[in-house]
Amino acid sequence: MKSIFRLDEYKVLLYRIFLVYIFYFLARVLFYFYNSDTVEVDSISQFLSLSYHGLAFDTTAIIYINGLFILLSIFPFFINTKPKYQKVLFYVYFIPNLIFYSFNFVDFIYYKYNFSRLTLAAWDVLKHEESKGGMLFRFMITYWHVFLLYIVVAFLWIFLYGKMKVKQNLNPDSKVKYMLRSLLGILIVATLCIGGIRGDFKKSTRPINLVDANRHVTKTQHADLVLNSPFTFLRTLGVQSFKKADFNVPQNVIEENFKPIKFYKSNDPSTPNIVLIITESMGREYLGAFNKHSNIKNYKSYTPFLDSLANHSMIYTNAYANGYKSIHGMSSIISGIPSFKDAFTSSPYAKQKIESMVSCLKSKGYDTSFFHGAPNGSMGFLGYGNILGFDHYYGMTEYGNDKDFDGSWGIWDEPFMQFMNKTISKKKAPFFSTIFTVSSHEPYVVPEKYKNKLPKGDIPMHQPVAYTDLAFKKFFESAKKETWFQNTIFIITADHCNQVNYMEEYYDKMVNRLAVPILIYKPNSNLVGESNQLAQHIDIFPTVMDLIGYDKPFRSWGRSLLNRPNDIEPFVMNHNTGLYYYQKGNYLCVFDGKNAIGFYDINDKKLTKNLIAKRNAEMNKMEMACKGFIQDYFNRIIDKKLTAK
Repeated sequence: MKSIFRLDEYKVLLYRIFLVYIFYFLARVLFYFYNSDTVEVDSISQFLSLSYHGLAFDTTAIIYINGLFILLSIFPFFINTKPKYQKVLFYVYFIPNLIFYSFNFVDFIYYKYNFSRLTLAAWDVLKHEESKGGMLFRFMITYWHVFLLYIVVAFLWIFLYGKMKVKQNLNPDSKVKYMLRSLLGILIVATLCIGGIRGDFKKSTRPINLVDANRHVTKTQHADLVLNSPFTFLRTLGVQSFKKADFNVPQNVIEENFKPIKFYKSNDPSTPNIVLIITESMGREYLGAFNKHSNIKNYKSYTPFLDSLANHSMIYTNAYANGYKSIHGMSSIISGIPSFKDAFTSSPYAKQKIESMVSCLKSKGYDTSFFHGAPNGSMGFLGYGNILGFDHYYGMTEYGNDKDFDGSWGIWDEPFMQFMNKTISKKKAPFFSTIFTVSSHEPYVVPEKYKNKLPKGDIPMHQPVAYTDLAFKKFFESAKKETWFQNTIFIITADHCNQVNYMEEYYDKMVNRLAVPILIYKPNSNLVGESNQLAQHIDIFPTVMDLIGYDKPFRSWGRSLLNRPNDIEPFVMNHNTGLYYYQKGNYLCVFDGKNAIGFYDINDKKLTKNLIAKRNAEMNKMEMACKGFIQDYFNRIIDKKLTAK
């Protein structure tokens, strides 16, 4: 006779859910194994403590994913113990669990490049790619060990699932009692699930989210060990971070710190050509000219040409990206709009009139063009380029020779940069041309003819960096022969960083994970030197406007890197793991979206010593300024005020 208490069924259900917790813990161990240099856990006890705090986030994800399975396991259908019904439960359990569980394995690798757990924002990268299947296949081949590990773990999970089965029993004598006591069980389980989804059983105002992981850590990167990838993905589904932020910050505070409407008058109006080169993944770490004072032991540079060009350029050795993805770099650099939790380009507010280098230069008669050697539309560049108003887009289609395809991302940098040179050499000056390179990127390959000629370096990224540097060299050699060259301003930066080699010395430090080069080269000019002041991607737009003597007001949160009198003080604003990082003056402020939760010495790049207990007037002003930036940023975007008018 079947028990009216259904204790055997509840016991098996508990075992099956317990298995999910076990495998989430295993995923956390493996995540640490693959990213130990980045996450930096000091001891086993610290890891276990972080894992304990991670249980709340695991619980939320587990209940979301297993909600239907739990419901079907406890709802009194009277056939729950029959083999066919249990087989249905098997698929209801494993299909969603294994799909979402795989996100953790993706992050074993992806985290090294993104420095945050997987969120819905990852779709921003994939949705514009034509060959999603090819990318998945390449990931599986390149990181076969992760794929194999996932298969082994999945089979182990399935094996353990089958070790405890529900005993088949007959229907109960009293169906009424069976139903009533089942309802009692449903109420108990439902209460536990509601508390688990919210993250606690207190009268909290909202369920836990990504930011809450930072409550339990002393190092901000530890929040990614507390979190799990299914949680971060699910918590960002349907969540729109573009909401008005009303901190009641007075407008004079915003003006004092950021001057959202700029108007530079130091230079006479001119119309030099502008060539902007956004170099894929070319972090500041790889360029020797930018590391003269980094005190890295046995440092090696893999960019001999760019190092030589730096001797005749103005370089900014303390510059940072305003985002972790390529599309973040495009919007930050060209239109001066950083991306925080979500990419601005993927928001509902991207399709509006946006003041940018494109619109400002077009108003002065410039021909504007964007070059990207990938399949047309890749990375979302074509779509955003159309919003900004580029006159021309040159992609793999316009290049017209698939023999130079690298097999992964696009046309090799060397021939595509030559294609750019030939194309712009036919244009009537003045022109503004941007190229986004593709070769210095995973899967870290170079053309066959250079495999034994370029240094392999210490990490896979080094040889592609050396190849792209060679492509730069040949581009400049060709461009120098053209009549437009002498009257051109070249700006070189990177969209974001990539693999880190010099770990403890410098570039694995939390803040330096966004360290990029900014180089401005103007042939035969006195624009030569080195600045160690804070700089960022959103400074490039106003700098160009300053250089050409743009004679109209324009919207920009950045500043001119030429250090104009009465301009705003140098600062950097970026975002990661649900937190804002605001550098200025003597400190770095960590802001959770509502309040400052940490202040660190500006040189404490690892964020090891929180000084918030010793708050002073400068810190208070920083927090207010941080709120002011966020307030003005979101309000201008939502109110469609991304122009000076």
